[in-house]
Amino acid sequence: MPGSKVTRPRLDQPFVTGSIDTLTGTVPVVPVELTWRDRRGGYKVRWGIGRYTYTVDPGLYAVGSPTDLSPVLVTANYKLTFDALRRTLTGRDAWILVLDTRGINVWCAAGKGTFGTAELVSRVKSSGLAQVVSHGVLVLPQLGATGVAAHEVRRGTGFRVLWGPVRAADLPAFLDAGSRATAEMRTVTFPLRDRLVLIPVEAANVVALALAVAAGAVVTGGIGPGWYSVARALERAPIGIAAAFAAIIAGTVVAPALLPWLPCRMFAVKGAIVGLAAALLIDLVFWSAGAPFSLAAAGVVAVAGASFAAMNFTGTSTFTSLHGVEKEMRLVMPWQALGAVLAVGLWIAGGWL
Repeated sequence: MPGSKVTRPRLDQPFVTGSIDTLTGTVPVVPVELTWRDRRGGYKVRWGIGRYTYTVDPGLYAVGSPTDLSPVLVTANYKLTFDALRRTLTGRDAWILVLDTRGINVWCAAGKGTFGTAELVSRVKSSGLAQVVSHGVLVLPQLGATGVAAHEVRRGTGFRVLWGPVRAADLPAFLDAGSRATAEMRTVTFPLRDRLVLIPVEAANVVALALAVAAGAVVTGGIGPGWYSVARALERAPIGIAAAFAAIIAGTVVAPALLPWLPCRMFAVKGAIVGLAAALLIDLVFWSAGAPFSLAAAGVVAVAGASFAAMNFTGTSTFTSLHGVEKEMRLVMPWQALGAVLAVGLWIAGGWL
């Protein structure tokens, strides 16, 4: 109601270009065009830089010159998600209600509960949305459905939940069709382009592990007759380094690229299959070195490491559910740990044999 205290976004955020006065206060206006700063930020988080601080203040925003009849589009406060939504609204007037998802995208936040019923009800009330629009409808992304109980939202706010399309790019067609979705708009896909764009951040998440494995292989590679030899460490170093980075490339690049065509539902198994191919390639390249135990260790590292890296991709893919991810981790992580122990044993033995 007029004069009530509401929670509003700060107006000093760089993507805010103005404000609209409503009965409940001032609402920031955001442009639909992305600036160089927006694009730079997007590139950075794609590589895992500042990923967990790339957020938008929760609250109500305006695009264009919305009225009380303009649609209300609900999204997450991960800025990459927010930007993907607003850039589709060229030439349109709309309200954007941003939920506090702790900087997580809609699909993942719905699974974790931060894009959920309680947050949506709270945000509708704190933004004074009932005094801003008169139609009583909230358009939510379909991928947020697992976290939101529509009947509880209506009971708690008086607003009806309308499920929008899976992809923000389909919003214009959805709105133009009277908020009706086609079968294609309801279909969840994960094409090659979408998989490839996620590779940098997945690789960045495990590159430190690859460096640690490579460094450990170089240091321990000198163990053998006479206890330690720097020359021996340098001689074996290429095999250890190749194994560590072959595992990462196989698990974070090759496995996601070939995801639909690799057998088995479990990502860890898909990664192990690609890792096996990487192990065979390492053996082919270094066969002339005549170090069977070292090559065996490298092969185990490639298989177990690729399996682990590919399993991490389950958190990015729409191919799996939270329950499926947890089940897969319980099943395969003991085997991955066993592979790590076996690899260490074979590598140490390779110094003598």
